Amino acid sequence: MSIDPKVTVAELKELRELTGDADGAQRVAFTPTWTTARDWLRAKIEAIPGVEVHRDAAGNLWATLAGRSGSPDKALVIGGHIDSVPNGGWLDGCLNTLAGVAILRRLAAEFPDGPPVPVRLVDWADEEGARFGKSLFGSSACSGNLDMDEARGLTDKDGVALPDALAAVGIDFDQVKDCGVELANAAAYQELHIEQGPVLLDLDLPLGAVLGTFGVERHAIHFHGQAAHSGSTPMNRRKDAFLAAARMAPEIYAITGREGGVCTIGSCKTRPGIVTSVVEDCEITLDQRHLDAAALGRMLDQAKQASERFAAEAGVTVTWRRLWHIDPILFNDELIELCDQSIAETCGTSHRLPSGPLHDAAEAAAAGVPTIMMFVQSLHGISHNKIEDTREEHIEQSVLAFDRLATKIIGWIAGK
Repeated sequence: MSIDPKVTVAELKELRELTGDADGAQRVAFTPTWTTARDWLRAKIEAIPGVEVHRDAAGNLWATLAGRSGSPDKALVIGGHIDSVPNGGWLDGCLNTLAGVAILRRLAAEFPDGPPVPVRLVDWADEEGARFGKSLFGSSACSGNLDMDEARGLTDKDGVALPDALAAVGIDFDQVKDCGVELANAAAYQELHIEQGPVLLDLDLPLGAVLGTFGVERHAIHFHGQAAHSGSTPMNRRKDAFLAAARMAPEIYAITGREGGVCTIGSCKTRPGIVTSVVEDCEITLDQRHLDAAALGRMLDQAKQASERFAAEAGVTVTWRRLWHIDPILFNDELIELCDQSIAETCGTSHRLPSGPLHDAAEAAAAGVPTIMMFVQSLHGISHNKIEDTREEHIEQSVLAFDRLATKIIGWIAGK
């Protein structure tokens, strides 16, 4: 049976009207608007014959279409998230979940006695981390990777602690990792997402198969010099912490020129921070990302060596403090091939690319589940912004290709 992608486009617009405003999407996790979106999604799912719906211990919403009698108990999991950043785009996350709803509808109609293997859709709770600064909450709880001590201390801008926010929507923080049982029978995981960058746009291609998610090295770099009067201190006598820090900016571009990947200096703080004083202390934050772990390690080593060199040249000292690290996550080679085939059969040409942003798919892969993602082109290469957009014909192609991929993966699971 065929799937109608125009229905998915219409539902995306319906959700936009329900939970957005002039500034964009407002489905921040564990807020009333998110609850409204969840209730809306649950109603869509519960209208599908034969689908069982429940919420797990971490607040992830699961919809299960049982396989036919005698089918393997290993399931295909389709993942997405309906939460958004404040003032976000209309497609980020929710395209995944609504494409999954479309697939469940098609399978329920085509297989009244159940598909060849169980198929499950999950709406992960708080993928964005917009309220508490911790991304992938629900999926990392499910994979077992959630740092409970760290998460317990998280608060939002109003001082509300994460455990209290969870309790307000009926979730016991201390039990959230119990949701790990949901992946016990997962044989494969697939996720659809807007690219959020310009690669497919620049190639003029609608869809791409994702190789994996970048590893990340994130550090605070602290240069320490000496405060001195900006009028009376000769340039050759200064110990200017900002001078050393500023030289890091072109250096990170040189590093990526040699190694690939991406590097970003995202913040710069100076002390005393007044125009009449040479900078005594300067702290910058460095974010480095690469799909290859060895290359990521080289990028970090080169940045550290450069910081020592610039510090010595400026007569200052430098220290590093790691903020965060995650290894690159590579997706399943066989599923990448199936994704390529599905895209080529739908729109003629596919392209393989890495994902710079993290996604729930990374946690599924980290849990040992064979995983694949499909990207659809983003207009402007922009996301987390109300101007985020994708051509409707590309959205429709993504739903068709994603459904085709589900069929291929079901056969892949059943054949094992």
